[in-house]
Amino acid sequence: MYKIGIIGPESSGKSTLARYLAKRYQGTLVPEYARSFIEQKGSKEVTWDELCLIARHQIDVLSSLTSTPCFFDTDLIVTKVWFDYAFGRVPEWLNEAILRYPMDVYLLTYPDLPWIPDPARYNGSDAIRLELFQRYEAEIQALNIPYYIIRHTT
Repeated sequence: MYKIGIIGPESSGKSTLARYLAKRYQGTLVPEYARSFIEQKGSKEVTWDELCLIARHQIDVLSSLTSTPCFFDTDLIVTKVWFDYAFGRVPEWLNEAILRYPMDVYLLTYPDLPWIPDPARYNGSDAIRLELFQRYEAEIQALNIPYYIIRHTT
């Protein structure tokens, strides 16, 4: 199975890109579970235990997919960075899962699109969006997985 992780800061075009690529290449789209979780909950405030549920759902999906290619609208790296950003720590089982279910390639979206607020988004600050971008890039580099930075062009 070929797995393409599409990650980046909020409001940087991940979902649009993931949907387009899945349709274009007749692949499987794995939507962002955290968004649907937050929308169903009705609050963007997520506890440690809820973030664990989100991560375990992502792991369950990764372990069960068999079709190819798969386009992931966010993945475990985003969840790992969010654990660290929100709680200052990351569960060891999440680090193990990232190693067990690696992506084949990442498309890392640069935060050069305008921020569009919605009820599930947190970080509208350009500085925070850039910081998260840099964190995601560092995680990908540490895993030594190929990646491409996707920038918006007019």
